[in-house]
Amino acid sequence: MMLQTTRARILIVDDERSIRELLEIFLKKEGFDVVVAATGAEGLARAKATEFDLIISDIRMPDITGIDLLRDLRTTANFTGQFILLTAFATAETAIQALKMGAFDYILKTENFIEELKLVVYSAIENRRLREENTYLRREFRKQHGMGNLIGKSRSMQELFKMIELVSSTTSTVLITGESGTGKELVAKAIHLNSPRADESFVSVNCGAFTETLLESELFGYVKGSFTGAAANKKGLFEVADKGTIFLDEIGDTGLAMQVKLLRVLQERTIRRVGGSDEIPVDVRIIAATNRDLPAMVAENEFREDLFYRISVFPIELPPLRHRPDDIPLLANFFLSRLNATMGRRIERLSDDALKKLEAYQWPGNVRELENAMERAFILETSAELSALHLPESVSNGNRHRAVADLPPEGFDLEAYVESVQKSYLQEALRRTNGVQVKAAELLGMSYRSFRHYMQKYDVS
Repeated sequence: MMLQTTRARILIVDDERSIRELLEIFLKKEGFDVVVAATGAEGLARAKATEFDLIISDIRMPDITGIDLLRDLRTTANFTGQFILLTAFATAETAIQALKMGAFDYILKTENFIEELKLVVYSAIENRRLREENTYLRREFRKQHGMGNLIGKSRSMQELFKMIELVSSTTSTVLITGESGTGKELVAKAIHLNSPRADESFVSVNCGAFTETLLESELFGYVKGSFTGAAANKKGLFEVADKGTIFLDEIGDTGLAMQVKLLRVLQERTIRRVGGSDEIPVDVRIIAATNRDLPAMVAENEFREDLFYRISVFPIELPPLRHRPDDIPLLANFFLSRLNATMGRRIERLSDDALKKLEAYQWPGNVRELENAMERAFILETSAELSALHLPESVSNGNRHRAVADLPPEGFDLEAYVESVQKSYLQEALRRTNGVQVKAAELLGMSYRSFRHYMQKYDVS
């Protein structure tokens, strides 16, 4: 009884006419589309011109060996089908070489090899079908979920989704800018998940969280004995991210010396471990992000102009939450659903009053602040409706910031006002985190280095 699977296309490459005819008759009876080639060169030409699910090739042929044919197709023609090698002269060395090159199997031309070949052919076709199915399912999953937790129906968010889709398929370096809490890392992850590198590593590093020396060893690794405590060689994050994506968050917080090293990686695509001399090639897509004004920093000689142009090949600016108020109810309900799932409780809805207060607030901390506010209210709420009573005081009392319409006729000291607002937020963040500065910095969506800078500037203790 003939097994019926999908009508796969098979190419037979063998310089022996009798073998070609035997395989062609057998495989056609099994229901496959079959094409034959009498030489390795003919097989190579046919395989490059037409997509085949499976190629069955003899190893020893006068012009091109089966292993050379496999190597050429894998490296130059992006061949993704299965490959079975046949031979009458078996050696362990050629078998190992064939499997290393990506052959599905290696079969001896014995007296009854057709029966063995039949099992291997069906196994190879089924394996390819499963791979294609998995690829399709991953692609569909990414279509539905590839934007991660990026939520929005506003025009600015729809434009953002289009930009992510466009740049994901490229290898271009991306610079994501925007205020703290707008979701820069989420955008970076969405680009990675929708790119050809999605199955490889996504490595994130906050450049502002390390001193210059520590950041260098984190990014580039180090060799044994390069400094006290370097007991063994260690890979850096660029090596860990090889073939994948590295996300350099808060790149504006790096010093000029580190900027030179990053520029070199972008130019040469190699890294050198701390204390080492070897150049290590890395194939990494770089996505950088900052909440700082890099062009202004360039003008002040605080950021290298050449590095700025290298990282901003494709700039993406994220809109602050106050510029997309239509998205606030959508985000609030998304966070409510997620909290219900993670906390094991059930709060059905937001009260009308709570929703009005959320929409009226200006959200200086953007989406991160909204998420924190929802979590706090969720923990305090005991009923099935999330009440405005449990929202943070700043949200319940309305926006603390002076509206443009409130500008008095005589004017006021804007700089002093901004400093007072910043100082009050620093103090409040420290109060909420019991004086833990790292957590307070996270609460405000800034790097620890920036947080320390403002503490010293405003004499906050």
